[in-house]
Amino acid sequence: MGSTGVTSAAGQDADDDRRNVSDAAGIAVLGSCAVWSLITAAAHGGRPEGVLLAVLAVAAGHAAGRICGSLLPVAAPCAAALAGLGLLVAVPHFAPGPQPGAPLGHAGATAALLALATGAACCAAWSAGAAALRLALGALAAGIALTAAVVGSTTGLVACTAVLLASLAAGRIRHRGPALAGLALTAVLAVGGAWAVAGQVLPPGPAAFLEGPLTPHRIGLWQDALALARAEAALGVGPGRFGELSQAVAAAPPTDGKPHSAPLQQAAEQGAVGVLLLATVFCWMLHALWRTARPTPVALTAGAALTALAAISAVGNALSFTAVTAGAGLLAGLATARPSAA
Repeated sequence: MGSTGVTSAAGQDADDDRRNVSDAAGIAVLGSCAVWSLITAAAHGGRPEGVLLAVLAVAAGHAAGRICGSLLPVAAPCAAALAGLGLLVAVPHFAPGPQPGAPLGHAGATAALLALATGAACCAAWSAGAAALRLALGALAAGIALTAAVVGSTTGLVACTAVLLASLAAGRIRHRGPALAGLALTAVLAVGGAWAVAGQVLPPGPAAFLEGPLTPHRIGLWQDALALARAEAALGVGPGRFGELSQAVAAAPPTDGKPHSAPLQQAAEQGAVGVLLLATVFCWMLHALWRTARPTPVALTAGAALTALAAISAVGNALSFTAVTAGAGLLAGLATARPSAA
């Protein structure tokens, strides 16, 4: 019994060390995002408030997730899923600023909220001990996917289905490292695809196929963002200034003044360092899920939902909504929280 106690204590100390390293990395990354937005705003002007609000939302959501997930490992993610669904139903047009019309309005935020809510429900199901409760929570996740179909969010339906399938597959995966690496590669491909469309490097066939669902206006926004990024590769043009300098924005008012692609917006407004910081935030969340002591299905389910968010953000405006950024931090915190009973 003495040997078991020593082993358990050693394992707990190792877990604490991993959590401390991950938390320190998160503080450094989020702090760097805030500081860099202030630097670029000072260099070229602009409004860093949006970036600062997003950083604060992620940090607050993550802290709340860690606390609530530790105290209520099943009830907290279930409540988060219901809250996301309730927000979607109660406030169907929660877009900042003027609505530019479908599909550039709140469609991306709707899909992102649905994907995060599905991930939270699946995490709650994997954390539940009773089979009946696990089945009920799985039904909740499926119901959220059906809600996406009811509200007409095709992107949300695809994202929710992908999260559900990934969560089911996670139950058969023993080593989470390769799976998380696959999720990171998926996000890279989504970002690379958007970048390829903006740079007009795709063959004529695929380019014409994508022009329909993306719309010429969105592609024009991406091309303007890429042109600004090339002109100011180091510091960008300044946070919040894309709308002032984009020809596509000026040609199609009213608009929210954003390129509707988080990586391209970072490249245009905050330069190469801004893109690197955005990618580092995503990698930090995946690393925290890799190192967490929570079961592998919980970690991989949260990773799948965050990857779905990354893909949606590569071609949409999801990260401009505080509810989405706070939800991402909340899900990451819930999936990396250590239940107090442990």
